[in-house]
Amino acid sequence: MYSYPYPRAALTVDAIVFVKQNNNTSVLLIERGREPFKNKWALPGGFIDMAETLEQACIRELEEETGLKVEAMQQFRTYDAIDRDPRHRTISVVHSVQLDEKVPVIGNDDASRAEWFPINELPALAFDHAQILKDFFSAK
Repeated sequence: MYSYPYPRAALTVDAIVFVKQNNNTSVLLIERGREPFKNKWALPGGFIDMAETLEQACIRELEEETGLKVEAMQQFRTYDAIDRDPRHRTISVVHSVQLDEKVPVIGNDDASRAEWFPINELPALAFDHAQILKDFFSAK
């Protein structure tokens, strides 16, 4: 196998899972169980595996971190700010899915908790996730 001598960015996915009911929108967040941003809230997500598509990675990460299983997600946008992750250069491809109703979720894997939050009552968010949600719901 040939290896390039040049540094490469890590590729991640983040999931926007939301519910609209009676003019109220809620979004699913996880509380991070590890650094960076341990104990801060974030979108479910993580690093892709080499043998999966971006959508498959997002569906897998969502299930691993919240117990929520979905069949499909829509790609929203790519986020590539140089300093978006303090560990190293990371690029995230954000996906979304709208559910008909809030379903029970539980923090698993590297998420200590998972909860639904009204979009107008979000806690402080890790990484650039506040900007991601602002962009997403502005486009809706």
